[in-house]
Amino acid sequence: MWNTPTKEALASIPKLYEIEHITAEDKIVHCHFFIGGCHWFIVEFDQVDTMFGFCILNNDLEMAEWGYVGLGALKSIKIQGYIEVEFDCYWKPRPAGEVELIRKGGGILSDPRDEENGGTWTWHTLQN
Repeated sequence: MWNTPTKEALASIPKLYEIEHITAEDKIVHCHFFIGGCHWFIVEFDQVDTMFGFCILNNDLEMAEWGYVGLGALKSIKIQGYIEVEFDCYWKPRPAGEVELIRKGGGILSDPRDEENGGTWTWHTLQN
């Protein structure tokens, strides 16, 4: 993995289920991992390996979803033997509702109107 996160950076992420009471759009995305058209926006971490966040694979915004991923699994990804997942060391923590790719990926559905012209966005929740 390029730019492996520091222990301090990982320690600052809330533990799994610790922020369950916070709405999805208000959960803070603490870190971002990426490779090509794949993105992982992390909001929780068990402080061992398991992380929870929003995942987009191969730029497929229609299939993007909230779920779990292992830090070890991200570290093990290599394309053609040398291209690795990168930890975004310039990422600034922000609410998930402010992350454009999460909004475009179905975590948030856009109002039919343009935001710049008075439109708004709302959070989409899946029905069981």
